[in-house]
Amino acid sequence: MGNAVNEQIKKLIENIHSLEDELRTLLYEQQSQFSYKIAGKRVEFEKSIREAHKKLKVSWFYWFITVSPKHLISGPFIYGLIIPLVIFDIGLSVYQSVCFRLYGISLVKRSSHIIFDHQHLAYLNIFEKINCLYCSYASGLISYGREIASRTEQYWCPIKHAHKLVDVHHRYGNFLDYGNAENYQKNMKEIRKELQNEK
Repeated sequence: MGNAVNEQIKKLIENIHSLEDELRTLLYEQQSQFSYKIAGKRVEFEKSIREAHKKLKVSWFYWFITVSPKHLISGPFIYGLIIPLVIFDIGLSVYQSVCFRLYGISLVKRSSHIIFDHQHLAYLNIFEKINCLYCSYASGLISYGREIASRTEQYWCPIKHAHKLVDVHHRYGNFLDYGNAENYQKNMKEIRKELQNEK
């Protein structure tokens, strides 16, 4: 029974990964209608599109004087998180740089998770660009941290939870069943070896 369920879970996870890849492809293709090309880290729009974007930009002064009071009040609470986020970022990078090398695990590429490209949008004023950069950093950092944590969990404690989780990372389906003590050490070593063989 347990093996059959595990196989079903693996197939579902494979289907989910396949659908996620398909979704990423479609989202990327959808963007092609906006006439831009990527040159290294830079995103370049056709000149006519860029000019049209500039005309749609709301001036920073008008944006600032018309911003909702609730947004101004919440600003310090949002931007106050920059210090713990930067400390978290440094901690993650140092941790994986030392520990993953010791464990023989591939390092998570920070640049695959933290992407800054909204600054190339000419229809955003300076405040909007700063807000976008901050959100890109925070969201990307959480994604970066989650991947580091999931690799760590696979290495040290690849066991499913007894309780139902709201959301699981992509490695979770291959973890060992909760309460299944038979061959635990052997199976854990195999799961650890799979992780070390990843490139």
